[in-house]
Amino acid sequence: MGKARVYEGDSLRHIAFPLGGIGAGMICIQGSGMLGNFSIENSPDIHLEPNIFSAICIKGVGKNNARVIEGQVPYHKIFGHPVIGGNGHNGTGNGLEGKNYGLPRFRKNNFSSRFPFAMIDLQDETMPVDVSIKAWSPFIPLDADSSSLPVAILEYTFKNTRKSRIDAVYSFNALNFLVPDKTREISDGIITRVIPSQNGFTIHRSGDSCEAGASWFMVTSEDAHVNTDWYEGGWFDKLTMRWKDIESGNFSDRKDESDSSPGGSLEIPFYLEPGESRTVVLKIAWYTPGSAVRKGSDEGEGCCCSGTHSPWYSGRFSSVGELMEYLDMNLEDLRKRTERFTDSIYRSTWPTEVMEAVTANLSILKSPTILRQRDGRLWAWEGCCDTAGCCYGSCTHVWNYAQAICHLFPELERTFRKTEFNESQNEDGHQAFRSSIPIRPAIHNFHAASDGQLGGIMKLYREWRISGDTEWMASYWSKAVKSLDYCIRTWDPRREGVLKEPHHNTYDIEFWGADGMCSSFYLGALKAIVEMGSALGQDVYEYEKLLEDGRKYIENKLFNGEYFFQQTEWESLDAEFNPTKENRHCRQLMEEEGPKYQYGDGCLSDGVLGAWMASVCGLGEIIDHEKIKSHIVSVWKYNFRDTLLDHVNPQRPGYALGNEGGLLLCTWPRGNKPSLPFPYCNEVWTGFEYQVASHLMTFGEIDKALDIVRTARARHDGIKRNPYDEYECGHWYARALSSYSLIQGYTGIRYDAVEKKLFIEHEHDNLISFLSTAQGYGLVHIQDGETTFENIEGTVEINEIITTVTASTNHPKDDWSKTTNHPKDD
Repeated sequence: MGKARVYEGDSLRHIAFPLGGIGAGMICIQGSGMLGNFSIENSPDIHLEPNIFSAICIKGVGKNNARVIEGQVPYHKIFGHPVIGGNGHNGTGNGLEGKNYGLPRFRKNNFSSRFPFAMIDLQDETMPVDVSIKAWSPFIPLDADSSSLPVAILEYTFKNTRKSRIDAVYSFNALNFLVPDKTREISDGIITRVIPSQNGFTIHRSGDSCEAGASWFMVTSEDAHVNTDWYEGGWFDKLTMRWKDIESGNFSDRKDESDSSPGGSLEIPFYLEPGESRTVVLKIAWYTPGSAVRKGSDEGEGCCCSGTHSPWYSGRFSSVGELMEYLDMNLEDLRKRTERFTDSIYRSTWPTEVMEAVTANLSILKSPTILRQRDGRLWAWEGCCDTAGCCYGSCTHVWNYAQAICHLFPELERTFRKTEFNESQNEDGHQAFRSSIPIRPAIHNFHAASDGQLGGIMKLYREWRISGDTEWMASYWSKAVKSLDYCIRTWDPRREGVLKEPHHNTYDIEFWGADGMCSSFYLGALKAIVEMGSALGQDVYEYEKLLEDGRKYIENKLFNGEYFFQQTEWESLDAEFNPTKENRHCRQLMEEEGPKYQYGDGCLSDGVLGAWMASVCGLGEIIDHEKIKSHIVSVWKYNFRDTLLDHVNPQRPGYALGNEGGLLLCTWPRGNKPSLPFPYCNEVWTGFEYQVASHLMTFGEIDKALDIVRTARARHDGIKRNPYDEYECGHWYARALSSYSLIQGYTGIRYDAVEKKLFIEHEHDNLISFLSTAQGYGLVHIQDGETTFENIEGTVEINEIITTVTASTNHPKDDWSKTTNHPKDD
């Protein structure tokens, strides 16, 4: 049950665990306990590491003993690591001027997590206290607002291990990190201040709407002292004098009357009897009401929106003070409800690697990948570059894979549909697969994305079944039909039930000719329209016929006995194929082989992606059961690698390389590999690895699926990569949220709110599984063939439990609580 992996030693190196709210920015607590990755101004700032730290001083006879409450500084930060902020002379080649890395720290520590809680234990034989840190921010399924707060809470617990009383002083120390500097673009003339308050202080920056901001630090302690009168001088005076105060065990209330102190501290003196413990709770809140974020064209139909992105919390709270007051008043309830969720999900008896993949990737919801605008609607990047979002617009073909928000925060997921079928869709039914921010009518001057647009129709069906709100679904009916009709006209003008005309997709190119991947999306969208239309009493005969024709085409013409492939064609299509427009190298190649960037006879890991989408959306099977199983087993057989030492990848090798394992996006086991297949084909992404793994589980292929999941997680071991940042085209990449589908894949459990039925499609001897619905969440218990549901928050109304066993997930349980090497080849 929910055994957390413990990271220590070198595996702490790259850990950065996000704290914050959905669409509210983040601070990360790193493997050592250091606070960094400050992305609190509505944009990523992945390497921003302000001079902020907590410290403890133990008073002694003749000499005090002081430590920064962190483990040792990871070696990779010492040389070559980017340093953001400062005066231009503080990089690694200049000795890290201004960093606090040279202050004494605890000798060693470990790190573990139970999302959204991070736990750190620090050890030092020279210190008479055991110290632990618990860091978290609210995360409560179905309560989107409480889960969108720009806050972080750190709980420092000290236990006396001596046989005598100890006297100590805890301090939190923050240099003013909102001061303009040479490396960060902030306008001239702005004013920053460090302002004391009861039990806390605020670092405040005035300026225009894009530059104003504040961070408030507060402790819940009646005996706290606030010091906002740091020594200010030249060279290294600030930190030298601050550490002198810390090491001396000094504490006092001091205030710079001009509020121009270079930093602020909170100091709490306390004593501990032998064996006694004390916990200090540090609360951090940030408030940046404006931004420079504006993406998309202003030439869209009816566009009248001006300005830039403003976060949701700026409409809910008028200031950082009001935000902190709310947090202070509701902290106990927020913690209790967050713990209730954590305890619930970790009671699930899923395999350890499934638990880890699911919960580690929920960190994406706390990352700057996601923005929530003032009216509450979500908007997202695909991922995060170091100092900016990457690939704007809630990209439909990437966010297809993400299956977490729709179950945990269904009201937020529905805001994506609102944008897709309104601001991003025109009267012809064309959808811009990248939406604008602030959300406003899009311009339609590029391809629609076939997988993104058709997937949106399937997700509309999914949201209907999750919410049970038929009236909501009906309000989108005409727009969904218009969207599908556009797809038919554009990519299947001969109405064969497959996409043949060049169709754009998630690989950022167009496929020419029918293929299993995008045509399976077509079948899924057709079935979704048939199901929704039938429920509304609409005539759906033409869509039913296309669905049947398409099924026959895919099963009979796109399946080679093992897996589904692509019939690359160009001469028989309506689209113009004109190699003469290319340079001589491209022209010669295209005249010989046809369009570039196809996969043809390849075994594509996403080759029946639409069938997986249909499954997770509750649409059931859209293509022959045995042929789909054959395809995904073939993907495992041909595309899974225990080691990549001999693998050729001239594309983006950083996701998996060398003696790491992984699932390749495409291979050509029967030959006929194009000279220039589609981009990314040689790469490994966790987003499609989890998709394939959950699909394998659907067919009872548990061991194969766990091979894939275990290998993906082994690459993110803390030594080479951050376990809480499965990046692709950017940090905290959205596609990795396909990991949430492992729950349904492994358990076979799905709730339908329209029919109020609980479906169980796998055989289990004994199982406990977390289930989140639009009405509430709880645990499904299966024991000795009997199924019950335990409501934990909200009320999930279940009128009937239907068990239709299609696979068994009974298999020997493993112990995967420690970092392991990737699995060996069979």
